Amino acid sequence: MTVAEFCVFGVVALYLLTIVPVKWIGYRKYDNAKPRDPAFYEDAIRARALGAHLNGIEAFPFFAAAVLLAEFRLGPQHLIDELAVLFLIVRIAYVFTYLGNRPRLRSILWNIGFTINVAIFFLPAIRGYLPG
Repeated sequence: MTVAEFCVFGVVALYLLTIVPVKWIGYRKYDNAKPRDPAFYEDAIRARALGAHLNGIEAFPFFAAAVLLAEFRLGPQHLIDELAVLFLIVRIAYVFTYLGNRPRLRSILWNIGFTINVAIFFLPAIRGYLPG
């Protein structure tokens, strides 16, 4: 497996790890029979953790598709790997800014992450223009 493929798994783990601790810490109020109960997410940090979790689910398909398509279309593997690691780092920072209630920085990081995905996606198309 490539580094980029491990990063795909890392992005899945990240969006799961974003919400699981909040549920564990609030286990006395969390009801697994009603996992989407809005009352549980009335607390600000829980609401932000849920938002970060849902955004992670939304961001995952494009990232996974970009990585797999770039690899299948024989994009430069070292660049795919480097950009995938960078995307994972940006997503980790994104989660922290979401939890820390830093909306402007969070939006900047989201845009950086999206740009990285676009770059991964188009690597095979521009590989002829890249240096050795």
